[in-house]
Amino acid sequence: MTYAGLAVDDGWLRTIVARRTIEAEDIVSLALDPGGPDALPTFEAGAHIEIALPNGVIRPYSLCNAPCDVLSYQIAVLLEREGRGGSRAAHELAEGQTLLVRPPRNFFPLAADGHSLLIAGGIGLTPLLAMAETLAGAGRGFDFHVCARNRRRAAFAQRLETAPFAARTHWHFDDGPAEQKFEVAAVLASAPADARLYVCGPQGFMDHVLTAARACGWPESRLHYEYFSAAPIVSDGDRAFQLLLARSNRIIEVPAGVTAAEAMTAAGVEPPLSCEQGVCGTCLLPVLEGLPDHRDHFQSATERAANGRFAVCCSRALTPRLTIDF
Repeated sequence: MTYAGLAVDDGWLRTIVARRTIEAEDIVSLALDPGGPDALPTFEAGAHIEIALPNGVIRPYSLCNAPCDVLSYQIAVLLEREGRGGSRAAHELAEGQTLLVRPPRNFFPLAADGHSLLIAGGIGLTPLLAMAETLAGAGRGFDFHVCARNRRRAAFAQRLETAPFAARTHWHFDDGPAEQKFEVAAVLASAPADARLYVCGPQGFMDHVLTAARACGWPESRLHYEYFSAAPIVSDGDRAFQLLLARSNRIIEVPAGVTAAEAMTAAGVEPPLSCEQGVCGTCLLPVLEGLPDHRDHFQSATERAANGRFAVCCSRALTPRLTIDF
């Protein structure tokens, strides 16, 4: 199957853009309904789908509707004016347009126990919104803190202010009065002893929250997070390396300043790709020999230390050659 210049395999779902809504300044939400008689696959809070956009790129977006709503998928997209074109293509979608999406995957699931402390920065509220819906429906304890630059940039404000869990939702605006400012230490200190932290948003915001939590003694087992995008990686000092594809015994030369994914594509090999920033996990491939230079934001510290998987979109090699199972 070919779509928007992409060769896509079986397993993609055909959907229709049923509703397009301006949720806030530079943020649009899209409701995707089934494009045929079959219902969409179910999902759990924290899941995302990957969308093949008309400009030929594939991008992951978190599902932000309640998981019990199986009639459609809802996503929200922040326009990144200096981005690589994915968000602009998503903002240009029109109602009635057909989109191919990969079924939901969940790398950011809710745990079955503990009070949940949900902290969202900007568009990072999307997976946490689905979590709040799930927790409220199950009668579980949680607090939801939503941080934004200002009220104009606050997506889903009306939905949250009229939700059954509105009293548990706390708004924090950068330009608001001092008493409502987000004080991460105070928020963490007020959480119950059994609380789990779920945080999503820009990298700097997440790093700030996670650093504060670790400084306060929160164990890694109670820290749950998902990066939407990664800061640019400084490539000064990068060295060339060889990537050996074990299944074909083919060697791909990866020059300095070129990613493994780019080198593979230039050689006619198509690796699995989505975000291309090391945050979604789509391009992780098994390592058979050699030592990766991990630069992704998807794997945990333990997974990185095991050196079992390699993110071809951003990571490099510390050894002259890296052999992967591909």
